[in-house]
Amino acid sequence: MNSKASLAICTVIIGCMLNNIFLEYIIKLDPGAGHLITFLQFCFISLHGVIFTSKFGRAERKIPLKEYLTLVTFFFVTSVVNNWAFAFNIPVPLHFIFRAGSLIANLIMGVLILKKKYTWDKYLSVFMITAGIVICTLYSSKDVGKSCSDCSDTNNVMQQQPEPVDPTQFFWWSIGILLLTGALLLSARMGIYQETLYKEHGKHPSEALYYTHLLSLPGFLIYGSSIWEHFNISLKSEPMQIPLTNIIIPILFVYLFFNVLTQYMCISSVYVLTTECTSLTVTLVITLRKFLSLVFSIVYFDNPFTLAHWFGTFLVFGGTLIFTEVPKRMMESQKQEKVKKS
Repeated sequence: MNSKASLAICTVIIGCMLNNIFLEYIIKLDPGAGHLITFLQFCFISLHGVIFTSKFGRAERKIPLKEYLTLVTFFFVTSVVNNWAFAFNIPVPLHFIFRAGSLIANLIMGVLILKKKYTWDKYLSVFMITAGIVICTLYSSKDVGKSCSDCSDTNNVMQQQPEPVDPTQFFWWSIGILLLTGALLLSARMGIYQETLYKEHGKHPSEALYYTHLLSLPGFLIYGSSIWEHFNISLKSEPMQIPLTNIIIPILFVYLFFNVLTQYMCISSVYVLTTECTSLTVTLVITLRKFLSLVFSIVYFDNPFTLAHWFGTFLVFGGTLIFTEVPKRMMESQKQEKVKKS
């Protein structure tokens, strides 16, 4: 792995972890601010791209626009289907578990579409990482359910949904499972499409970042009323004085500002990573980042780190070591040392 990829991995983890911290602060004050947060992130990345990537339309595009439109369609449909699944009796923990299966989905799509052949240790590592995240998610959701007195009513309802027993309920729940499965495979297909796109047209992470976010902006018209509503909530949040100045601004604006900056740091590094590594490796890094965010959330909300969490953590890090071939390299280096000594 080259130095550019290593730097991108570090900035993905640092940027996304910081982004999660500011997201936690925002959600504690305004649980429904999701659409506003995403819209501001997309606006910032698009504006940054207009100035520094597109040079106000003067820079020549390296990848055809229709390719970016396909990529945006993949992204938009995946996001809509993932959110739509909640309408079919899908509880939040189950939603998280499905998204943790992105590594397995990417592996399957790589075999089916790219006709790739993976060694047995890659399959083992992917299974271990996925199992570890599923275990941690399941036990974390139990803890959240026990200490959810400060959560919003929506979260309470979603965490405490009864198991579907009625045949009609079960039917709609099954539809929700099919939607989540479709979104998971579609997301993996999008990653592979990006991989083939860069092989065909070259590595252009800044351009890809800019156009995929710019072309997605019209989709936010669907959420216009929600964005405006939560912008006004942010405007009325507790005032905060900026240090060393007399400027006073609403505290949610401060959190939103840092959330947007750290999101740019995170997502721009992901796009660099897509040009330097295979889609499976990129998915591994993103999955690990999600796992670290989950662990941080457990600590942040002062939930107990149980034996099951330790077991899940062992599986995740053990699987990561196998995936990156660290044990194999150590064994090879030991053999080489023995050969030199003899």
